[in-house]
Amino acid sequence: MHKTFFSRALLGLIVVAILWLVMAFYWHGQWIFALLFLVLATALAVVFTKRSLSRHRYIFPALAGMGLFILFPLAYTVGIGFTNYSGSNLLSEERVREILLSRTYQEADVEYALRLYPADGMYRLYLEGGLDDAVRFVSPPLDLSDAEPRRIGVSETAVPPIGEAAGLREIIAAKQALAALTLITPQGIELSLASLRSFAPILPRYVANADGTLTDRQSGALLTPNHDTGFFITAEGERVFPGWTVAIGFDNYQRVLSDPSIRGPFLQIFVWTLAFSLLTVAFTLAVGLVLATLLQWDQLRGKAVYRTLLILPYAVPAFISILVFKGLFNQNFGEINLILESLFGIKPAWFSDPWLARTMLLIVNTWLGYPYMLLLCMGLIQSIPRDLYEASAMDGGGAITNLLRITLPLIIKPLAPLLIAAFAFNFNNFVLIILLTGGGPDIIGASTPAGTTDLLVSYTYRIAFQSTGQNFGLAAAIATLIFLIVGGLSLLNLRLSKIKV
Repeated sequence: MHKTFFSRALLGLIVVAILWLVMAFYWHGQWIFALLFLVLATALAVVFTKRSLSRHRYIFPALAGMGLFILFPLAYTVGIGFTNYSGSNLLSEERVREILLSRTYQEADVEYALRLYPADGMYRLYLEGGLDDAVRFVSPPLDLSDAEPRRIGVSETAVPPIGEAAGLREIIAAKQALAALTLITPQGIELSLASLRSFAPILPRYVANADGTLTDRQSGALLTPNHDTGFFITAEGERVFPGWTVAIGFDNYQRVLSDPSIRGPFLQIFVWTLAFSLLTVAFTLAVGLVLATLLQWDQLRGKAVYRTLLILPYAVPAFISILVFKGLFNQNFGEINLILESLFGIKPAWFSDPWLARTMLLIVNTWLGYPYMLLLCMGLIQSIPRDLYEASAMDGGGAITNLLRITLPLIIKPLAPLLIAAFAFNFNNFVLIILLTGGGPDIIGASTPAGTTDLLVSYTYRIAFQSTGQNFGLAAAIATLIFLIVGGLSLLNLRLSKIKV
């Protein structure tokens, strides 16, 4: 009984905590996350209170984690792909209105020179200027050690206060307090600090109208909200930043497929991504299989030492190896070019020539990936009956015959799922590209950041975070296409390898 009570109390606490998260997200305007955690709390309560669902309690944490960390981010990314979400369209329309209505401007040609006069431990503000440079105002004594916002009335005067005006150092020391002051003239005009030496009428730039439009008081332009583009626009079609997020349907996908400045680089990067993934799997499998076969040679001594040395690249963190190779391939100071120059008189431009850069990537990725294939092949080769090799030897078969006729056919089927996993991993090998080449050299004529060594995943990253507009919507659309492509290719490979899914 105590155990049941404790379990229900714990369940209640978890549900209450999740509901608190729901309310917190909702209050902050994140209704999508609020809905997600509301569904999670409801499912948790239902599964752990209904006896008929008791069998599902043990798998519920795994399903909840999959929904929270896989399905929801995937659905969220797909949803962003149908919007104009970008660096200039991050906010809601209400928040954009608030930002525009909070903007101010200084009234042209109206400025009052500022002087401070000490007055019994405090200061009087003396303003002189205006349109005719003949208007003078003076404030009551003020404590300028107080930086709280204040509205102070000033009165007209004919002469400045008695005494010597304070110097620039004292004005700088009182800058925060002066910036917090709003001075009200007898005519009701509000003056704010415009510079260290002047006050001026600082007016709200935009005024809201009853029909939802805004009026620009500085230019007189009328701003109309455009719900197709997510911007306030003028009569001439000029956009006012920032904008807000709106649904644009399949526009991002159409840009990828129809805009030549995006479609061309996208197709080029897709072909390279596919070739890079396939060639990497082929090269790492070839190197790993050959080395694994050699390590099974009975007459080879010191196998344990060789195994340790060959697996070392797998033990070193990948980013360290990539940075080491980046130094080795340096065109001017790298050891590889120094050797090539001394032997053949050539200095390949590894990072500026597209084909050499791609070759370098394949070399480095083969080095990083062959230990994994070596371990897999070593384990699978050990499961092959030795009688087959003995029979081959009696028939006159050599090492190459054994490799191609016995070893490879017997291990390729169990290797197939792992090769598909390696293909999917290299299809999204973000770290290698970013650390070694950064995607360069750039593709000429592309309207988005795109390089000849970019993979689709690094291309998406550069659009989202390195583009001047930070076009998250377009990046999300490309990420969705990547998901569909990788999923489709993986499913096709599984079907071709006759593995049941």
